[in-house]
Amino acid sequence: MSDNGADDQIAAIRAFNRFYTRKLGVLDQHLGKSPFSLSEARVLYELAHRDDVSAKEIGNELGLDPGYLSRIVQSFDEKGLITRKPLPADRRQHQLSLTAKGRQAFAKLNLGSQTEVAAMLAQLPAGEAARLTQAMATIEDVLEQRPSRRAAVVLRSHRVGDMGWVISKQAAAYAADYGWDISYEALVAEICAQFIKSYDAAREHCWIAEVGGEPVGSIFLVKATDEIAKLRLLQVEKKARGLGVGRALVQQCIDGARQRGYRRMTLWTQSILVAARGIYKAAGFELVAAKPHHSFGQDLIGETWERDL
Repeated sequence: MSDNGADDQIAAIRAFNRFYTRKLGVLDQHLGKSPFSLSEARVLYELAHRDDVSAKEIGNELGLDPGYLSRIVQSFDEKGLITRKPLPADRRQHQLSLTAKGRQAFAKLNLGSQTEVAAMLAQLPAGEAARLTQAMATIEDVLEQRPSRRAAVVLRSHRVGDMGWVISKQAAAYAADYGWDISYEALVAEICAQFIKSYDAAREHCWIAEVGGEPVGSIFLVKATDEIAKLRLLQVEKKARGLGVGRALVQQCIDGARQRGYRRMTLWTQSILVAARGIYKAAGFELVAAKPHHSFGQDLIGETWERDL
């Protein structure tokens, strides 16, 4: 390639970067209408999707100056968004985890970002949104060095011992991520116990997702009425997020409901469960009702989502 050709490509990429950042508003003092800068939002994202990560690891991943990152971490700590504990191997380094308050801050930030992008896409002519996302996927595929193979996700039926695993993982995850109290564990235990006691294989099912032979997720299909199936207890372990486990479980539940003769499907979730809501929406569910309530030690907004089969 000639020097002129390379220069033209460099100029085109730099021009696109300027256009894109301006279009999404990431050069503003704060990201969207949140109190966080772009760099703070990126750190929040990493903390929300990784367990016990060190500040050094986040800095390397995001290419942030150590001094700047240290100030962000200190600010998060002072606001009660994170916890810090020394690394056993190097006590000068700290493991960082989001508190329940930090999870809620991230959920609000994430929802705001989704809303802004949705509004931008809504202004495009028919078909242009798909064209845009396909172009983005092409850019990502060209620039990102991907692993040659993705970990295989296997969905199997429940067996002895799985209900205890579901109860433990559900309770621990929601306590750590959102500060829910032990009353949620009681609810999950009741659901699992009732599922086993009244299990009807012709109308109900539980699927456990495994990666490398290890359980990493679960979902339940239960009978609401003769014509309506209910999706319950979708759960994906943090270490398996990004592998498509949640999408696979929800789709399997939908397919299972169809095979069992149901005509409609319903589920109940909470507004702060942003990732799950995104999966439900992508799978064709629509929000049909929302109601504030106080449960599991928190003020929440319960949501009912439904779809035809």
